[in-house]
Amino acid sequence: MKQQLSTTTERPVESASRLPAWDVPPANIREEHDAYILELEMPGVNKSGIEVTVENNELTLVGHRSDLETKGEVVYQESRRCDYRRSFEIDPSIDTQKIVAKMEQGVLRLTLPKAESVKPRKITVGD
Repeated sequence: MKQQLSTTTERPVESASRLPAWDVPPANIREEHDAYILELEMPGVNKSGIEVTVENNELTLVGHRSDLETKGEVVYQESRRCDYRRSFEIDPSIDTQKIVAKMEQGVLRLTLPKAESVKPRKITVGD
């Protein structure tokens, strides 16, 4: 079976401080009857900070983190304050005109509908 979504190889851009300018969010992909569901974890990103684009069979997702105000002096910090970016090569069997995206509790969920031509269909037998 041909893979409908594949991750493109990306490397973070180095910033002046030598830290990556963005982070690659973890993703889960599952197939349903008439669509693929793509979920990406982007903590710190809200609905207004999401960019979803499709160009030349490449789906690109960018999540801009909102700045959190911290009170006091940071003594130790493991989380990075950079944005998220991830791209996927998508198969032409996905109907890019009908992609739907939702952001809820730090998880971006995209529904990637299958094109009508690749959906299974039942054929009735006539007389």
